[in-house]
Amino acid sequence: MNRLRALLDREAKERNRCDEISLARPDPLLVAQKTKSDLGALICALFSYGSAKQIVTFLETLDFSLLAQTPQSIQNAPFGVYRFQNSEDVRQLFLALSTLGDSPQALRSIFLEGHKKGGILEGIKTMQRAILERSGGYQSSGFRFLIGNPEAHQSPLKRWNMFLRWMIRKDCLDLGWWEGVILKSELILPLDTHTFALCKKLKIIQRQSYDLKAAIEATEFLKKLDPHDPIKYDFALYRLGQERRELGD
Repeated sequence: MNRLRALLDREAKERNRCDEISLARPDPLLVAQKTKSDLGALICALFSYGSAKQIVTFLETLDFSLLAQTPQSIQNAPFGVYRFQNSEDVRQLFLALSTLGDSPQALRSIFLEGHKKGGILEGIKTMQRAILERSGGYQSSGFRFLIGNPEAHQSPLKRWNMFLRWMIRKDCLDLGWWEGVILKSELILPLDTHTFALCKKLKIIQRQSYDLKAAIEATEFLKKLDPHDPIKYDFALYRLGQERRELGD
């Protein structure tokens, strides 16, 4: 345990620098930083599946200023496609988010409303429900995949947990726009397939299924290494898994 903590602490410290993400080493945070908007950052997180290069390339095509414009402007704007989402799915996401409220803190308020009732998972559910309610009944498999199902949290919720990591934590990588809103110790590891495989190899996770229970299991283990900020290890674990490197190399 002590050796693993020392190795992960070193890796997290070495990764925590501004040049860790760049066009050569892409990450959706590159675009999220530039949006300077909670809603823009959420869009970046929700499209964060697939290769990092493809994600950033797509996100760079989006006009985030539309979020502050009229529904008619959004209806008339061109949108591209990304993997499971067609252009109408992307448009409907912008339309739904643009109606959440005029306040820059609207999304944070929605999250906190749910968080007060049932913690971080209820906060995610409340944000999901708010978006689905404002989508005007729009339904498609691509749109549903993008938002997720608030009534059946079985997946690891990687993209939602990553969004909260960005917003709650503040360092050279994470945005910290919601810093202090909840404790960093409440965050859940944004478990992706690379991190899942590495966590199993390091015996951080015993569970064989890639699901929410695995993400929570990994989080509980990381709390033993740092009870106050367990998710500080996430980016290092993600990069190690992505690079297929052995810890300590």
